[in-house]
Amino acid sequence: MLKGRHLVDPQDFSIQELESIFELTQEIINKPEDFNSICHGKILSTLFYEPSTRTRFSFEAAMLRLGGGVIGFSEPGSSSVAKGESLADTLRTVAAYADIIAMRHPNEGAPKHGIKYCPVPLINGGDGGHQHPTQTLTDLFTILESKGRLDNLTIGCCGDLKFGRTVHSLIKAMSRYENVKFILVSPKELQVPDYIRTEILEQRNIQFQEVERLEEVIDQMDILYMTRVQKERFFNEADYVRLKDSYIVDLKKLKDAKEDLAILHPLPRVNEIAIEVDEDPRAWYFRQVKNGMFVRMGLILKLLGVK
Repeated sequence: MLKGRHLVDPQDFSIQELESIFELTQEIINKPEDFNSICHGKILSTLFYEPSTRTRFSFEAAMLRLGGGVIGFSEPGSSSVAKGESLADTLRTVAAYADIIAMRHPNEGAPKHGIKYCPVPLINGGDGGHQHPTQTLTDLFTILESKGRLDNLTIGCCGDLKFGRTVHSLIKAMSRYENVKFILVSPKELQVPDYIRTEILEQRNIQFQEVERLEEVIDQMDILYMTRVQKERFFNEADYVRLKDSYIVDLKKLKDAKEDLAILHPLPRVNEIAIEVDEDPRAWYFRQVKNGMFVRMGLILKLLGVK
């Protein structure tokens, strides 16, 4: 069903196709030893045109744990890109050596352009501020794991909702499920872009509210998806000083939260989640990191058609 396909946007796959990836991911988690040589002889190429730690390591660890090999570069200066080679030629060349490619690129739309020239499955590992589909799959799987469902949920998104591509992708992806509500917590300067509000939330009649203070609404949430608020995003420092503590999750704020709240974060964090929260059973963000590797293992197997 997914063999030979590309993943550029989370919407590229139907809900049923996502379910098949998540079912396989759970099988891998349950019995990883059954999968440790299943990709023997297969090669993943990681083409990272901008720096990354978690995403690149996660892809590489996924393929290595499946028994496959990895080639690639972690910055374009160490490749023929530095000589002026086009993206199309790079993909055509690398596809001659590798069975599947994971690419991160600073230019929005680069993966969509690249699939025209790529004869093997291409996975978008992030393109500028646009899409990060494997992070979205990881988020969905972690929500499913923590709640047992992807419908009938109230999801809180907190922090920089204007520039946060992970939040935009999550809202789009979760909007396909029944009876999902959103609580969007951010300063006015960092509210979700108009297109998310009008083309996704309003057009699909999805319930949502926008507030400035997390403590006013945390008791309503099933999921809290945190992102970092950067001082430089504010028009004046006074507003930042007034609001900055509203976007820090600590144990005091969690006193009003549900006992089964799941706190997610795409990482890296700075100070938006206090260290004291790490030991709270509601902290799912490090589990989320590990899930990213397992989800990518499932995705690689599906796109390669390995059984």
